[in-house]
Order: sequence, then structure tokens, then C-alpha cells
Amino acid sequence: MPKVTFLPANVTVEFEKLPYRGHGRPGSLLDVALNFDVPLEHACGGNCACTTCHVIVREGERNLSPMEDNEADRLELASGVTLHSRLACQAVVLGDVIVEIP
Repeated sequence: MPKVTFLPANVTVEFEKLPYRGHGRPGSLLDVALNFDVPLEHACGGNCACTTCHVIVREGERNLSPMEDNEADRLELASGVTLHSRLACQAVVLGDVIVEIP
């Protein structure tokens, strides 16, 4: 059962399967956040059309789906991007991960 910790709120959630909320990819960091009422902006509705759901992966990058070209292209426009940045709407959780919401 994967665990996701959202910083700086220090909220850790554990789940097996979640109902899909219709924002981002099913099982994405955004989907997890919405299912557990963790505030995470997503102006485009999770369609990889903006960067408001930008997060920084602090641990467990290997436990997220690989980044695709459209996400990488969009991240180039994000403020405060790092080598560990992802769009929460695109990063599907496969195992334990700790992310920071800037």
C-alpha cells in the first residue's frame, strides 16, 4: 500500500485504490491529494496545460511513473523548477513518495 507525504503540511496518506476524481491521471499525486483533501492548486483541471500543480519530489522518485515529453515541456515554464520537479497531475504514484508543494 503506497504512502504519500505532502510537505510542508506534513500530511501522510496511505491508500490501496482510490475513486478517480477526474483531475489529472488516475492515481496521480493530484488525484491522491484531492481524495485526501490536501490543498494542491490545479488551474487547468489536471490536463497538463499549466504548472500550478508543480511539486518537488524529496524522496521516492523511482516510485512515480516516468516523465513524458509533454510534462517535461510544460515544466520548463514552471517557477522554481528543480531537477526533482514534477507536475502532480501527471506523476502516477507506484510506491512510497515524499513531495513538497512549493
